[in-house]
Amino acid sequence: MGMRVDLWREDWADPKVSLPDYATEGAAGAELPANFPAAQRQAGLLLAPMARELVPTGLRVAIPEGYEMQIRPRSGIALKRGVTVLNSPGTIDSDYRGALGVLLINLGAEPYQIRHGDRIAQAIIAPVVQACFALVDSLSVTERKEGGFGSTGII
Repeated sequence: MGMRVDLWREDWADPKVSLPDYATEGAAGAELPANFPAAQRQAGLLLAPMARELVPTGLRVAIPEGYEMQIRPRSGIALKRGVTVLNSPGTIDSDYRGALGVLLINLGAEPYQIRHGDRIAQAIIAPVVQACFALVDSLSVTERKEGGFGSTGII
């Protein structure tokens, strides 16, 4: 039994669309389905190549303090169709109570049809550590020093 995350379904949302759920016992991410308003349910959404759209889930969420919800791409549609989460991973903060949407982009060559109820992303609940940032006069030196991208020889 995992941590409780409270969901609230929008008044317009279709209650027949499943709530986020884990596909297997060992899954880290819960499948997140699209839930379109009534006027858009039949047509869904055709995501053209290089187009981006905020796809509604019909949900709002209350993440426990000290945690976040990460919205990540589904590997199958990313590999097969080039559709991914644009701001990957998207972050839903514990104090956010607005509509939960998924910002998708089609990086593929063909349009991608998103149907009402399709699984469009996965949601992962993860702990958050807030840092205390401090300005200092110098930083400690490491073996890597100031080496940037590719400086370790692993490309």
